[in-house]
Amino acid sequence: MGTVFEGRFEAQGRKLALVASRFNEFFTRELVAGAQDCLRRHGVADGDVDVAWVPGSFEIPLAAQRLARTGRYGAVVCLGCLIQGDTPHFGLVAAEVTKGIAQVSLATGVPVVFGIVTADTLEQAMERAGTKAGNRGFDAAAAALEMIGLCAAIDRA
Repeated sequence: MGTVFEGRFEAQGRKLALVASRFNEFFTRELVAGAQDCLRRHGVADGDVDVAWVPGSFEIPLAAQRLARTGRYGAVVCLGCLIQGDTPHFGLVAAEVTKGIAQVSLATGVPVVFGIVTADTLEQAMERAGTKAGNRGFDAAAAALEMIGLCAAIDRA
């Protein structure tokens, strides 16, 4: 068997950026708090986590791209909340944000993690922002730490 690459949750001394949407800010603030909690628990200093607030989820990919291109961050975590309404707007925004985040990660080589809650109802959004379904911000930050470690392991090989 060849080499097995795995990421470790070791990010001390690494900087991370969070990009957060002010739209549906009630939920996004909980996602940001969850991400910050995860990073603290894994040894990342508060001063090593920068937060960029954008107007809405649609603007997240551009801010993530600008942050990733600086070369200062080991990963960028994208956080927001989209809730289905009565118009097709939800699907359009969700699709573009998803594609945009993936494109930024591939174009820059920096892990850019999808921490956008997409929910059909307010109740679903609440569950994913820290109640019975956990906190997707915490999960996204954990994925970012793992990806930092994985990318470092691959680069060292």
